[in-house]
Formats: sequence, structure tokens, C-alpha cells
Amino acid sequence: MTHYEYKVIPAPTRGRKAKGVKTAEGRFALGVETVLNELARDGWEYQRADLLPSEERSGLTGTAIKWRNVLVFRRPVPGRTADRPAEAEEATAPATPPPVEPDAPAAPTPDSGAGDEATSKAP
Repeated sequence: MTHYEYKVIPAPTRGRKAKGVKTAEGRFALGVETVLNELARDGWEYQRADLLPSEERSGLTGTAIKWRNVLVFRRPVPGRTADRPAEAEEATAPATPPPVEPDAPAAPTPDSGAGDEATSKAP
């Protein structure tokens, strides 16, 4: 079983300007794309975007719930790909059982001569 480490970052809230990208949707998409590509270069695999509640202070004594968009990434942890090495699993695996012989006798073949009396015609 592969072990993973996770990274959660705030989703971008503003787009990025670029030549040829003129709409707000295009700039926002470019901002998200840039973040995904930067983390992918470091070995992080994008998993999902989540909207999660965050309890924050409001005023002197109050609290308020704010919703935050986050991006979730994961990557395999180097050196921790299995709980046990593959050699140990093979050593403890049961051997293949021998083939089971059927209890019933084999059916007679036409060459064996069995059943010749029943099929022959009396003169």
C-alpha cells in the first residue's frame, strides 16, 4: 500500500493577467492553472477543491463562520511504499494447492471396448 503526504493550500481568489487573456473567467482559470502546474513540478498530484467552514473571531468576543475554498494535493512518501516488503508477502503467501482429483471414475472412451455388447446387434 502506498503512503501519501497531503498539501492543502488556499484556492486563488484573483486571476492573473496574461497576454491574450481578457475575460475575468480566463484570468481566474489561468491563476488556478498556474498554481496546479507549479505544484505538479514538485511532484504534487491535484486531488480536489473543497469548500470548508472556518470559525474566526468577529469583534471582541464573537465568532463567525467563514467559508474557505482550498485545493488539495498529494504525493507518495519516498521510501514508504508498503507496510511490508514484497519478499515477506511472497514468503508468507500460501502455496498453490495441488489439483483436486475427481471422485467419479472417468467415462469410458470409444477405444476401450466398453459398451460394445449394448450397441452390437444380435444375429
